[in-house]
Amino acid sequence: MGSRDRDEESGKFTETYPPRDFLNALEELNSAGTSEIAESVGCDRRTAYLKLQSLEEEGKVQSRKVGNALLWKLPE
Repeated sequence: MGSRDRDEESGKFTETYPPRDFLNALEELNSAGTSEIAESVGCDRRTAYLKLQSLEEEGKVQSRKVGNALLWKLPE
């Protein structure tokens, strides 16, 4: 997982890979696997998977299983 920086004013940690990065990647790729999204964002596969899972729980992305892989896309 990427390093986290602390915001000097609030003292809170900032996300190295914000959700918007994953949504932007899906807008560009249309439908893609976890590894392809991770490569686009610049993070490891596990980080991408966890973030995409979280976004799916929020209803911001959808997944479907194809063979042994998950394909992710934005909701229609």
